[in-house]
Amino acid sequence: MNKKTVRDIDVNGKRALVRVDLNVPIDKQTGEILDDTRIRAALPTIDYLRARHAKVVLVSHLGRPDGKVVESARLAPVAARLSELLDAPVAYARDVVGEDAKRVVAAMQPGDVALLENVRFEPGEEKNDDALAQQLAQFGDLYVNDAFGTAHRAHASTAGVAKYLPAVAGFLMEKEIDYLGRVVSDPEPPVAAIIGGAKISSKIGVLQHLLSKVSVLLIGGGMASTFLKAQGKDVGASLVEDDQLETARSIMAEAERRGVALGLPADAVVADRFAEEAEAKTVDVDSVPDGWMILDVGPKTIADYEKKLSGMKTVVWNGPLGVAEWDAFAEGSRAIARWLAGSGATVVIGGGETVALVQELGLAERYAHVSTGGGASLEFLEGRELPGVAALDDR
Repeated sequence: MNKKTVRDIDVNGKRALVRVDLNVPIDKQTGEILDDTRIRAALPTIDYLRARHAKVVLVSHLGRPDGKVVESARLAPVAARLSELLDAPVAYARDVVGEDAKRVVAAMQPGDVALLENVRFEPGEEKNDDALAQQLAQFGDLYVNDAFGTAHRAHASTAGVAKYLPAVAGFLMEKEIDYLGRVVSDPEPPVAAIIGGAKISSKIGVLQHLLSKVSVLLIGGGMASTFLKAQGKDVGASLVEDDQLETARSIMAEAERRGVALGLPADAVVADRFAEEAEAKTVDVDSVPDGWMILDVGPKTIADYEKKLSGMKTVVWNGPLGVAEWDAFAEGSRAIARWLAGSGATVVIGGGETVALVQELGLAERYAHVSTGGGASLEFLEGRELPGVAALDDR
């Protein structure tokens, strides 16, 4: 990575304004945090700064309050959980750049941690408002971006503030860029990609970019139905993007031209309606009943995909192979997740649903890297420059 990190800058006794991604799921009734993975992911950078007597001022968003104060999107439960994990008090400011934030930051001592209120309560955040960026910058002597999950957004707290302070990457940001960068620029061959999810339209850039990098490309999720229909198959009532049929055909043709082994479902678990408790059965993709829809890959497809993945040294996986949040339609994704965990390949997992799946299975530690950035990892795999990364100081 050619960007400076916290290791490249003197942080001793300084105020470090740290953009973290603490956007965790919270039960709206109880206020209980349902998954603290993202909070834990921020700990190494926070611990490093505290050990060097920095004053750590954290900035994060939660949900999509659209520039308004939304009580259910306050960061108080996050501050409480972070305090437990650090085994140290975390001062919580009930505004972002207002009087309470100023009071909290002014009272900090070296090694202290403070969390400002949800930065998306400020209407200027998502507009990358320069005035808000300057106000945030007043709370730091240096800026650390450790929020890869928001690095694809040019917001005041991810890009704007970097204009006013020395700007470096935290450890999580560094790890994300290193692993995903290796997949994009210098992977150990042979390389395979597994791309799932509902729609081709959201993954066109990734599919086209990866075709020049991979030996094997496996397709799953709802988008597989569009590919199957593009081949002339009747996919019943499955989700299909009819305006993307030509795109699917061009991707298939390009894969053939490049000698990429393209994997599409041979059989599928189909349902009579889109519901968790729907009637389900397994059929060949040539025999999808009228009015039924494909919601997962079947055992023949799993076996074929595992065979195609054999011998791969690098595998990148973004998007489940079926409706993985429902047990009846999760077996395809679970089977591939288990197989990859024992494959010996360098496996990089991205995309929120895929990450949730491997964490639920207790397999996350078995892969080289599990990305915290859904949309950011997708754009990175497309080869796009991420504003939050571009804004950091070069080495």
